[in-house]
Amino acid sequence: MQALSWLVIAISPTNMSIFAISIYLLLSNLGASIAEVANDAIVAEMAKQTPSSTKHPQPSSSGNLQSFVWIASSAGGVLGNLLGGIFIGRFSPQSMFLYFGLLLALQFFITISVRESSLGLPKSPSGGIRKQLSQLLVALRKPEIAYSISWFTASYAIIPALTGTMFFYQTQYLKIDSSVLGISKVFGQATMLLWGIIYNQYFKSVPPRKLISAIQAMMAFLMISDFLFVRGFYRQMGVPDSLYVVIFSGFLEVLFFFKILPFSVLIAQMCPPGCEGSIMAFLMSCVALALIVSGYLGVALASCIKVTASDFSGLPLGLLIQATCTLLPTFWSSCIPDKVETKAKRKD
Repeated sequence: MQALSWLVIAISPTNMSIFAISIYLLLSNLGASIAEVANDAIVAEMAKQTPSSTKHPQPSSSGNLQSFVWIASSAGGVLGNLLGGIFIGRFSPQSMFLYFGLLLALQFFITISVRESSLGLPKSPSGGIRKQLSQLLVALRKPEIAYSISWFTASYAIIPALTGTMFFYQTQYLKIDSSVLGISKVFGQATMLLWGIIYNQYFKSVPPRKLISAIQAMMAFLMISDFLFVRGFYRQMGVPDSLYVVIFSGFLEVLFFFKILPFSVLIAQMCPPGCEGSIMAFLMSCVALALIVSGYLGVALASCIKVTASDFSGLPLGLLIQATCTLLPTFWSSCIPDKVETKAKRKD
């Protein structure tokens, strides 16, 4: 769906209506979301598979696959943003859609050439969708799973997203070049890559509640930093606006997703056998819905503080409100379990 949508935009006339472009982009994002959910489900199921040489999976190996997938995805994000930054100044928008649409088509043909049996996934039980929904409901009745997913969803939904407002402030008010914003995205993807490596090496043994709460608090701290940026604090210290945007804005943009890695490892450990994919698909759907709610809250907040195209005087207050809302979920982080008992411990 994503490849077809981008190729249609590439070969369509330049006077295509905004409505038509919006429909194609909607289909593109829908296809990307389906692929992402399927990928998360496969990773969750494969992560629970026990090596044949051991009776029980070793705790030290927990999260290895999720970390590897995170690293690979981040490396692809770095490469994709670099290519986009190089091409955007040399080719027309339609050419960009054409080239990247062809890359997506190539990815599609490579994917369908891989046999599903080679992944070593367990065979789906009989019963179809009704059976999967039944297993999902049984898993969601477990308090530790239901409370964890509820907290994780609320931790996104409660934050009024001012990303679009900050983007407009940086590009239209501060006149920061688009190439700088492209570099900030590359920097952000690079930090995601580094986070995957660091988590795999050092943070897998850290209690999930402590790690996720620390990430949530760091998000609030960087939003306070954005408040100082808008007030001109760093400019007075001699730090160029472009440098701040590349480092801090790029980092804050991806920090929102840092907690997905440890949380997905935690959920995969808590899932009953056979419904890992369903739980991960449900989780990512909840996150997508939470991000939509966050976006609408951001629009409402920007309207309440009276931010306009020519007046950003209320933006510092909005950033303080955003930071406060970000910090609130840490006060009920007890919904997330500190540790997960293995099957062997339960039997003992």
